[in-house]
Order: sequence, then C-alpha cells, then structure tokens
Amino acid sequence: MPEPTKKSGSAFTKKPKSLQLCAGSTAEFTAETAKPEVKVKWQKDGKDIQASNKYIIKQDQTLHTLIINDASKEDDVVYSVISGTSKVKFEMKIKGQDGKDEKPSSKPEAAENNESVPVSSPSAEPVGELKDEAPFSTSEKEEDEIVTVITPPPAEDKEDDLATSTPSPQPPSDDTSAVQKHIEIPNDSLPESAKGRKDSVWSLGEAPPDDIDKPEDTPRSTLLIEKPQSGSVTVGGDITFIAKVEAKDLLRKPTIKWFKGKWMDLASKTGKHLQLKETFDRLTKVHTFEMSIIKAKDNYAGNYRCEVNYKDKFDSCSFDLEVKEVPEVSPSIDIRSAFKRSGEGQEDAGELDFSGLLKHREVKQEETVPEEDVWEILKNAPPQEFERIAFEYGITDLRGMLKRLKRMKREEKKSDAFAKKLESAYQADKGGKIKFVVELADPTVELKWYKNGQEIRPSPNPSRYIFEHKGNQRILVINNCTMADDAAYQVMAGDEKCSTELFVKELPVTVTKELEAVKTTVNERIELDCEVSEEGANVKWFKNGVEIPREIRSRFRFKSDGIKHTLVIEDAMKEDTAVYSAMTTGGKSEAHVQVDLKPLKVLQDLTDQTVRLGKPLVLHCEINPANIPGRWYKNAQLIQGTDRVKITHRGRSHKLEIENAGVDDMGDYTFVPEGYSMSLNGKVHVIDPPKIHLDSLNYPENTVTVTAGNKLRLEIPVTGQPAPKVVWMKGERVILDTGSRVRAESFPDHSTFTIDVAEREDTGMYKIVLQNEAGEDSAQIKIKVVDIPDPPQAPIVTEVGGDWCSMIWESPLYDGGSPILGYFIERKKKQSSRWMRLNFDVCKEKAFEPKKMIEGVPYEVRVFAVNAIGISKPSEPSKAFVPLAVTSEPSMLVVDEVTDSTVTMKWRPPEHIGAAGLDGYVIEYCFEGKDEWIVSNQDLIEKTKYTIPGLPSGEKIFVRVKAINAAGASAPRMHPHPILVKEVIERPKIRIPRHLHQTYIRRVGEVVNLLIPFQGKPRPKVSWMTNGQPVDPTQVNIRNSETDSILFIRKADRKHSGKYELTVKVENHEDKATIDIQVVDRPGPPEVVKIKDIWGENVALEWTPPKDNGNAEITGYTIQKADKKTMEWFTIIEHYHRKSTTVSELVIGNEYFFRVFSENMCGLSEEARVTKDSAMIVKEGSNYKNPDYQEYDFTEPPKFTHPLVTTIAVAGYNATLNCSVRANPRPKVIWMKNKIVIDNDPRYRMFSNQGVCTLEIRKPCPFDGGTYSCKAINDLGEAQVDCKLEVKGGVTFYELLQKGVPINLINKFLNENKGCEPQKE
Repeated sequence: MPEPTKKSGSAFTKKPKSLQLCAGSTAEFTAETAKPEVKVKWQKDGKDIQASNKYIIKQDQTLHTLIINDASKEDDVVYSVISGTSKVKFEMKIKGQDGKDEKPSSKPEAAENNESVPVSSPSAEPVGELKDEAPFSTSEKEEDEIVTVITPPPAEDKEDDLATSTPSPQPPSDDTSAVQKHIEIPNDSLPESAKGRKDSVWSLGEAPPDDIDKPEDTPRSTLLIEKPQSGSVTVGGDITFIAKVEAKDLLRKPTIKWFKGKWMDLASKTGKHLQLKETFDRLTKVHTFEMSIIKAKDNYAGNYRCEVNYKDKFDSCSFDLEVKEVPEVSPSIDIRSAFKRSGEGQEDAGELDFSGLLKHREVKQEETVPEEDVWEILKNAPPQEFERIAFEYGITDLRGMLKRLKRMKREEKKSDAFAKKLESAYQADKGGKIKFVVELADPTVELKWYKNGQEIRPSPNPSRYIFEHKGNQRILVINNCTMADDAAYQVMAGDEKCSTELFVKELPVTVTKELEAVKTTVNERIELDCEVSEEGANVKWFKNGVEIPREIRSRFRFKSDGIKHTLVIEDAMKEDTAVYSAMTTGGKSEAHVQVDLKPLKVLQDLTDQTVRLGKPLVLHCEINPANIPGRWYKNAQLIQGTDRVKITHRGRSHKLEIENAGVDDMGDYTFVPEGYSMSLNGKVHVIDPPKIHLDSLNYPENTVTVTAGNKLRLEIPVTGQPAPKVVWMKGERVILDTGSRVRAESFPDHSTFTIDVAEREDTGMYKIVLQNEAGEDSAQIKIKVVDIPDPPQAPIVTEVGGDWCSMIWESPLYDGGSPILGYFIERKKKQSSRWMRLNFDVCKEKAFEPKKMIEGVPYEVRVFAVNAIGISKPSEPSKAFVPLAVTSEPSMLVVDEVTDSTVTMKWRPPEHIGAAGLDGYVIEYCFEGKDEWIVSNQDLIEKTKYTIPGLPSGEKIFVRVKAINAAGASAPRMHPHPILVKEVIERPKIRIPRHLHQTYIRRVGEVVNLLIPFQGKPRPKVSWMTNGQPVDPTQVNIRNSETDSILFIRKADRKHSGKYELTVKVENHEDKATIDIQVVDRPGPPEVVKIKDIWGENVALEWTPPKDNGNAEITGYTIQKADKKTMEWFTIIEHYHRKSTTVSELVIGNEYFFRVFSENMCGLSEEARVTKDSAMIVKEGSNYKNPDYQEYDFTEPPKFTHPLVTTIAVAGYNATLNCSVRANPRPKVIWMKNKIVIDNDPRYRMFSNQGVCTLEIRKPCPFDGGTYSCKAINDLGEAQVDCKLEVKGGVTFYELLQKGVPINLINKFLNENKGCEPQKE
C-alpha cells in the first residue's frame, strides 16, 4: 500500500468520522482546528445547520462539536464542516431496530477540498461480507477492544460492523501525531454503554449471555412444512440448510430470518462464507429457503434458528451446526506471514488470510523465520507501542494481530470449577424431555441451577424437575416440557457459572375431519363442524380469508367439545354466503356456504288512507315468508325510525306508525322487502280544519293595545288543509283588503290586519272568521287605543306641620285608556314662579306629604298624572298654605311625690319649640283599665310641675303631658308605668359609709362630723344611743332629715369615745347600725427611768410604761441625753420599742442625765421622765477638758421640698393631695380651695407627719374639682404651693333627671355625695 501524503494547507487537525447507528440514537461529530479563533460552519446536504433542540453546536477553544438528537431516516445524508477554504465531508448511516440499514450504504467520504489524500482511509472490503477475521472468528471481547465509533447501540446492533471504519497501520513518518490518532483504545477504557450487548457479536460456538431476556411469546401457527435439520461439517467444508413453506393459503411471500445464537440476524453477513437463497415452485406452491455456509471454520459451530412470519402467523425452528477439526500439521506460527496481505492475482487477493491463526490444514512454505518471538514482545509491550512493533516487524494487519493476541490471552485462562460446561443451546419438543449435563472439576462444590435468573428448586411434582449426580456429572432433567420452559438457564458452581438456552418446539395441530359444504335459505340455522388432532387446541374461523371476531353480541357462536369444533350462524342472511375455513397450527379445512332467498307472497297490500291532522297514521302490509326485513320509503326517500315514526316487524306483518300525522306526512309510501325487487305502494292524504292561533301572539285576554297616532299591524297565524278563507269584521262591517287606513290581507299561513294611524275611535272588538272544506273557526280580538291621561283635579291640603303638609287629590276623569301608574307632585313658594318636583319615583297613592319647607312661608302644590303612555298636563294649583310646627313632646316626666289623694309630677320643657313658641302645658290622666283621658288643668300652666288633686286612694293612674302652641298640641309625654295613689311604706335601711365600718379615730380637739344616709317611707324616726343611754344633746349635736342623720361634735374629747348605735324606725320596721368612735390624745411620760449600770463609755437605762397611753397604743419611745454642765438635751434614739437600752460613745469625764418620752399615734408625750441620778464617765489618770462649741442655728423659714401634683380623681372614690415642707420652728399648715380656706368641713381630712402634709377628699364629686393650695407659716416666713384637681365620672342632678330616675332616688344619691347638690343649685 503506498505511503499517504499530507498537504499543509488544512485548517483541521482532527476531522469528524462517518458514523453508523440506529434510529432514535444520538450522534456526535467532533472536529479540531489549529487555532482557537477559527470560525467553523456545519452543513447538511449543502445547507447550513442552525442550532436548535435537534441540532446542538458547541465550541470549546479549538474543539468544535455537532450533536444530532433522535436520529431518523431523514438524517441519513452527507454532512460537512467548513473552516475557511477547508471542507471535510462525512456521512451518518441510519439502521432500523432489526439491525438492517434504512437505505443502502454508501462509502464514507473524508476528502477535503485542498487535500488529495487523507491521513487514514477505511478498509476497502464491502460492508457485511463474511471475512476470515471479522464475524466468524471475533468474540465480543475482541470486538470491544478496537473501537473508532462509540455509540450505544440497541440489542440488535452488530459491533463487527465497526470494522469498516478501522484504519490500517501506516508506516512511520515525521508527523507521528497523525499516526497516533488512529491507535484504538483498550477495552478497559470503554464504558459499558459503548461495549454493547454480548449477543450482538456473531461468534459461533459461544454460549449466549446470561442477561438476555426471554423473547416475547407470539401466536404461532404451522408455516414450515420442511424444517432445517442439525448437521456437521469439517473445517473448510460446505453445508446447506433448507426450510420450506407452503404458499397455498398465503397471498404474498412470507418473511424469513436466519439467526445465529438467539438474536444475531445473518441477513447482513452474506458474502464469501455465507449465502442465502430463495426459490418458489409454482406447481407445488412451495417456497424454498436455503442458507449455505462455505468453507466453514471451527468457530462457526453453534445453535442457529430460522423464523418465518406471515401477517399474524409465526413459526420457528432451531438447529445445530457442528464443525469438526482436522489434525494439526504444524504447530509453529509465523506471525508476520500470517498477518500480511495475501498475494495479488489470487482468488483471495486483497483479503486478510487468518487461517494460519486457526487450525492449520496444510503446510505453507514460510518465507522468513522471525528472529525474535514477536508474541512475547506484544504481550509485554503497552498498547500504545503495538503500531510501532507491527511496522518494525512488517505486520500490516494490526487489527487481526490484536484480536489473535487477545484470544491467546483468554485461552490461557481455564475454568477452575467446570471440567465440561453446558452447550450453547438446547432444543426440545413440547411435551418432551430435555437433559442438561455439566461436569465439575471439584465434586464437593455446591451447585445451583437457575431459570431466567430464578433458582430452580424441587417442585411439588417430583417428576417435573429431576436432579441427578453421576460422579463429577451434575444432571438436570426437565420432563413434559411446556412453552414456559423456553428460557435461559444457568448453573452456578461456587463463584463460576455457565449458561445455555432452551428452545421448546410446539407440535402442529392438524385437522382430522374436514368441513362440509352447506346450502340453505335465509333465516335458517347453519352449523359447520370439524375435528382436530388435539383436544383443547386453538382453532380460528375465517370467512373469505378474514378471521371471524369472537364478540359477545354476534350471530356467530363458537363451540368446542374435545376435538370437535363447531361454528353456528343464527338467522342466516344473504350476506352469509361465503367460503368458511377453520385453521389450526398445522392444518386448514374449507367449506362453501350458500344462503338463498325464499319465494315472496303478498298476503295484504298497502291501501290509500286519508287522516286528520294530529291523528295516528298506520300503514300495514303482510308478506310471506315471515321474518323478511324491508324498508319504507316516502316519495322515494328512505324513512328512518324515530320517536314519532315507529317501524315494526313481527312475523309476516310490517307496520309504519306515525303518532301525530302532519302535513309533511302526505305523499306516496312504498314498502320494499329486502333482497326482492317487488314493492308495495300506497298514498296518504292529510286534512286539517281551520284554526286561528292567537296564543302565539302572547296578548293577554286577546287585547291589543296601541298608542294613538302609531301604526298597528297584526299577523294572526292560521292553519288548515286546504288553505282556509279569511274574513275580518268590526261589528257588522266587513273590512276589505282595499281599505286606505284600515285593511286586512290573507296569506296561506297567516292573515294581517293593519291600521296606519290609530285613533281613539278604532277602539273596539274585531272578529276574524276562517272557512275551508274541513270546517270553520272564528275568534275575537279587542283593540285598545291608548293616550296620555287628563290632568287631575286641584289638590287639597288637609294638614300642615312645621316643615311639611298633607295633601290629597282625585283621579283624572279620563285615564287615556291605560291605567294610571302614579303621580308626580310639584310645589313652589307663592311669590315665586319656579316649580320644584318633589318625587322622582311615581307616587301610586292619591296622597302625599311634602317636606323640608320653610316654616312661616306660604306655598302652593300641583299634581301630574302618569300612565304607560306618558305624563298629563299639570292640575290647578292648590290653595296657599303656611307651614307651622307644634313643639316636640315634653321630656323627663317623673313622679315627684305621691299621697293618698294627690300625685305630683315634674317634667322638662320640650327640646324643640319652634317659631310658634310655647303657650303652656296640659296634664291628663287616665285610670288603669280605661281609655278615657281626663284633663286635670282646665287652663294652661307654664310651670313644669303640677299636682293632680282629688284622686281616689288605692287607684292606679297613667299620666301624660302635652305642650301647646299656636300650631296645636304636641305629642304627649306619658309616664311609662302606672302610678299607685297611695303613700307606700318603704322598709328602713341604713347605708353606713365604707370608712365607718371600722373604728373611727379622731384626736382630742378635732371635729367629729358623721353623715349616715338611710332610706324609708314615710319619714323614718331616728334615735342615737351610746353605751346603752341616749346621746346627751349638750355633748353631741344630732341633726336628722328624711334621708340621713348627722352626728356632730365640735371639739372631741376622750370622754366622747365609745360605741354609738343609730336606730331608724318606720312604723313596725326598724334598722340599726353601730359606729365605734375613738378619741385619742398624747400619752403621759414613762413612770420610772433608772440607770442600771455604767461601764467605760456606756450607760444602761431601764424604764416602765406610762400610766396614761392617750387612749391609743404606745408605738415607741424617744431617749435623750444632756450634759450636766449645759443641760442641753440631744436625742439619742427615736421610735424605740423596747423598755431598756444601752447608750454608748459617751465622753469621758462628763456627767450625763437621761430622759425618755412616750409615743403613740398622736405623737410624743408632752413631758419626759428624767433619771434621778446622773451618770459620771470617768477614767483614772486622765484629765479631760471640754471644748467650747458654738451653738448652731437650726431655725429656717418654710420651704416646700415636694410640691403638689395636678391630680385626676374618680367620682365616688377618696382622693389625696400630698406635699412636703421643711421649717423650724414647726410651721402652721393651711389648706385652701380656690383661695378659700378649708376649715371644719367634714368632707376633708388634713394630716401632717414629719413634714409631709396630706389633704384627703372623701368621695369627691365633679363639683369638688378646682385649684387647691397648701400654705405653711412660721415666725420666719411663709411658703405656698398649688395644684389642680379634676373629678371625672360624676352624675349631675340634671343627668339623673334626664334618665328618668325618681326624685327621691336622686336625693339619696346626692346625699351620699354630700355637698354636690348645693353647688349645682
């Protein structure tokens, strides 16, 4: 082969290669440019490819990629990639799912426009030809090792086709990189998807792979009349397998496929070693198919299968080929001579001779003997050195050499578990027996059998699967084979396994008794019987070559009784005449069925009929034989049965029934028996009396209303057969069709009545009369001409209010022929000319109340009538009137007092009085159970309080009050409840204030002022007791009223302390309450103060409590000391609770006196108890000189350290105001409200403790709000602070009165908040 040359002008350093792949796969083409900035363009059949979902174009630096998704037949064209002036063409070949090409392959082209010779070219052998090295000698592993196109193929793809794109090795050149690009990658570097299925390699003698699924079950029938038989041949010999198919029942040639193993289709492998031939004998109608294997080799041995398909029929046959070896002549192999091209001029010139690598049958003269063992060199060399070694030793078939090297390496590995493995495939007949035998190298190894990957375990039927052990042999016997046993089997010995496949052949079912021809007539029963050779066989029935479907509702029924099969046809018809056949998997039987018509005889013919419109129509005839169907025609048109038209056939009788006969049902009717040329004829005539259809006009009560001046046109639908005559009349006058303004016209289906310009005189009754030969009809129509109504009469104002009035009016004399729908009302001021409409929706009543008028201004009103036609002219204006308003009703009518003969009522003036003012009030009362109201005051009263005199005691009355002015009396204000004319006894009840529930403590000299409210009627009797004796009026002042009692002591003394009992009595009822008053004062001094001990700087003191505690508990003591020299007292301890203490840190050398004050809630005792003896603090050996101290002046004017704060209080709850003041001597504190001094007011309490001043306001009301001041005064000056107090939530007398609370309850409420009512007044 000449050395290829290369031009330097190409822009591509790597060119895309042609691909061969299956439809639906993804193709990827890659090109590499010398520079990254080069632009590349892809073309398909000379047209540019645009990027889309199908075509994906990528670029990564110098690498350019074209990806074609979902390849189809349309993509099987020539592609090219262009860069500058360089163009590379390549091809994509599409194969179908069965492995065949979609279209004839063409030789891939890889030439550039500026390059004459490519770097490498594919082999020149034709695609698919059987060569020595390719299909019959290459295993799947060898094929996977050399790959140039990596495309995931389907199950049927053949990897040996890749040989067409495998380059031959080239001599080394300067451009070594170009050569290295064609070195194939090893098998280990390929992904599983690139290796394909193991069964896709055509290698005879190899077991099928373990993971092949069982083919789908397809319906089988007997097509092969002669099947290929297993055979044997020696290496280099020829053998032919023959299959024959009978074409007697076939309309076209069947399809036949030859397979190696299970799925390898041999149709694309035909060539020098494999030939397929087909012949057809027209006399015997038999197709003959032959498969010839020429010059067989040892790896051609294995299982073959022949499959025949015709429409839905299928048949297959498996057979085996055994290739016997011949003795070896010479074991030596010259690798260089074996892998060189054969000589020119010979028969096999241009092919690769691989026979030297198989079993040598003849001795060839070796030209040269290799000096070195090339096989050892290749075994030890890395894959990238294979091409260099082949060129160095003159080996030109690198691909064949690598395959041989791979097989040599594999043959060195032998099975450790199996001494003899299973055959590649087995075949058994259905119902027969098959035996699988393996021989183990180690009989102790555990053995397991698998079927389609599932372990075979002993079944309940022990004769189904039999496991046998004979020495090292392990045997699996399957008895009574079924189609379910057609599967892949595996045997596992330890970690090793071997596989095989079982093909179960189904025996054909033949017909033992043929069908017989049948001749019968219509409506008879037909039965076709045949018998087959096997019970329960599947028999298919055909009619004229078309299979009869097995449907539920069909006239064809199928019976099967053992080997007898029957086809039953119920109610045979003419169309059932045909050739019927019964077909099994191994035979067929035919019979002709002839169905003829019976002679026809008319028993009753059709007759002409006349029927009234809307009545039933029945056409009847009878023919013989019975059960002969027929068709009905009307005016030569086929009649179909509907809900209205019913066609019935019962035996000999045929009927056509029309429920309601119409005009369209008239015509010529014909009945034609099916299958006969005879017909029965009859005529139908429909008559109909005339009728006027006024209902379709939708006029109520046949009354037509038209507006005066408009045009009226009535279309009255009329029916009748034949067409009736129409006459219009008004009274006795006939309206003609020649009239000018009023006219009538007639048409076949309606009549029109026209009035061009309607007038009032056209109102009246009109009559329409229809006549024809079937009868007469008439109807009356009322025509009503309507217009706008006349104006109503002048309205009358019946009542006048403050801004409204009531008015009425009468209907107009003429309503215009249309009912009055309502009225519009207008008003105006008398001095104005502009009318204003008061209602925009019509008023349907004849009364109205105009509102929103100005009081004291005269007005006029008028009315418009409205009907469906329009609005009338206005009425005459009413008489002028002036609106005047009465006052509103009096408010807050309450009972003030009730006696045995009088009732006193109070009320408030009306809220709205108006321009007419208020003249006075009228009081009326009514006894309970009566409707008569009695006026109590004959003259009007101006006051809002009145006493009704002269009432009988014990009666109940209702009271009401009216306000009177110039406009009249207002609406009455009525007391909601009946009033009993009798003074009611109310049980006394004392309501002690909350702060008096505990001991009431006051100091000596302070004021005691207690207000105790109570209730009861009539006025209760009040008495006070203290310590079981009546209260001395000279010591305690008592003041009683109807609702409360006040206990007042101007200056409290300790003798006023005690329990005070208040008794409130009404007749026989009484209530009591006890109040504990405690008057306290300062305590006396302690009785005795003694010095118990003196030590160091300390003195221990002890004293006894005072005799007089001031009527309060002693809360503590204050201890003071004084130096005997100065006798100035200094406080040592304050608020001390114990009756003994120790004084420390005394000055040595001084002599001290001590005194003790008693303390209670009122303060310190006025005097102190001084120790009789003094305490001398001495120390031996030291003379102490007392220093001179200047006395400090502690006096200062008053100063407020904490001011008053503005406070918001809640009515009814105590409030306090606090501030703090500092002064020496102690100041006098004065509280003021609104700059008025607060003094001796029981509602205020004032406290002062340690400079903190407090003002307490008991249960404040809104009137306690104001500005409060606190002033402090001593000899050095004075100071004052102010604040504001706001009381919220209080209720005034007016508010209580407005809510309807009785006067007595208001007084009780205000008494509890004493002081509020006087300020209100």
